[in-house]
Amino acid sequence: LLELRLEDEHLFVEQRDTCTRINHSCVHSVSTATGELWPVLAFHKSGLIYACVPLVEGSLEPRPPLLTIRGLSQGLALLLGIMDYVSPSRKNEAELSGKVGQLRTLLVQACPLGTPLNTNIRSLNSSFEDIQEMPVDKEQPAWRSSSYKGKPQVNVCITEKVKCMQYDQKDVVDTWQVYGAVNCKCDIEGSAPNVTLSLTLPTNAPPLQDIVVHHCVTSVDPAMLLSTSAEPLHDSVYNGPYKFPFIPPSDSFDLCYYTSQVPVPPILGCYQLVEEGSQIKITVNLKLHESIKNSFEYCEAHIPFFNRGPIAQLEYKVSYGQLDLFRDKSLLVWVIGQKFPKSWEVSLTATLSFGTAGKEHPTDYVCTGNTAYVKLYFRIPDFTLTGCYVDQHSVQIFVPGKPKITASRELISSDYYIWNSKAPAPMVFKPLLD
Repeated sequence: LLELRLEDEHLFVEQRDTCTRINHSCVHSVSTATGELWPVLAFHKSGLIYACVPLVEGSLEPRPPLLTIRGLSQGLALLLGIMDYVSPSRKNEAELSGKVGQLRTLLVQACPLGTPLNTNIRSLNSSFEDIQEMPVDKEQPAWRSSSYKGKPQVNVCITEKVKCMQYDQKDVVDTWQVYGAVNCKCDIEGSAPNVTLSLTLPTNAPPLQDIVVHHCVTSVDPAMLLSTSAEPLHDSVYNGPYKFPFIPPSDSFDLCYYTSQVPVPPILGCYQLVEEGSQIKITVNLKLHESIKNSFEYCEAHIPFFNRGPIAQLEYKVSYGQLDLFRDKSLLVWVIGQKFPKSWEVSLTATLSFGTAGKEHPTDYVCTGNTAYVKLYFRIPDFTLTGCYVDQHSVQIFVPGKPKITASRELISSDYYIWNSKAPAPMVFKPLLD
């Protein structure tokens, strides 16, 4: 509880909060009566704590790099599988209690000898009867828990999420990152069907990097896995082909994850908030980059106001879309809609005044004074920022019958912030001044 800041959250605890203990992962060191217990995988999500202690093979002194400990990735995959199984029932205590009660049975199947063989907990059967059943075909891998009967079909979906921090300040560098996941669902007969899937990029597109593959992938070019975003791009960086032969699990799974160093963020923005007497004036300008598909499922800009009272007066002008005042009167929601105008630019100006703040109004430790942000929420179907796609004709399935192949892709915003350029803002990176 102490390590996860669920105990003594507002106090400075030296063993946890000192600058030498800045923790960017969910790997913790826990103090016990007999010494430090490390590594402990633990995270807090929706009122539940998920934790496990992975096996470390080898010496602990000095502590080995996290990437060299195989048990960490296995443990994290298992915890995420448990979270995926438990989380849909968080709102129903009876259902949650029932699922937690079944976990022991499911974990015996998932980790029969302590090593996770199937981290997709939802795909397992909660009955003890199935535990003793061994596959009839000795070639059937442990992760294929059931056999499909019917016409072969493969569904592939590429989901890219873009994170962004924009400041519109000369001495601060804007940052953005793209994270991709390739999700597959393969309904194919046979105990161990072989499938090969290839990812395709447009000509001159930046390469895929930091690639992590599912354990069902049977072989892969080692150079593909060594390409990392920690190093600058150069001509010798691996740029394909991105080919993945695998024996698919029975249920839906993520075939691989990747990142890419794309040259521009999809939406460029500028936010200015200034106080004039008892009023606040804001200006928001957004521009869709010309390379981005102008077809959204939704596109909204949320403008929160922390550490203030409710919005008492509001005068505004929008060049496009509509502006709504949220019910708590502390949030403006600018609904841009499904398309930007032909100019690719939209703007909002507003003058606000606030009432007296109460306990029910939102507070924030970062957004004090005029430090404020606009957060964008959007989804663009049938588009990826990297240009990555799956050519349906490149999917090879070595089974009888003509398979049905469905491929889709999407780009979704994730932590997409535009900070007030007229006030200090939390910086991800600031260059040294000459």
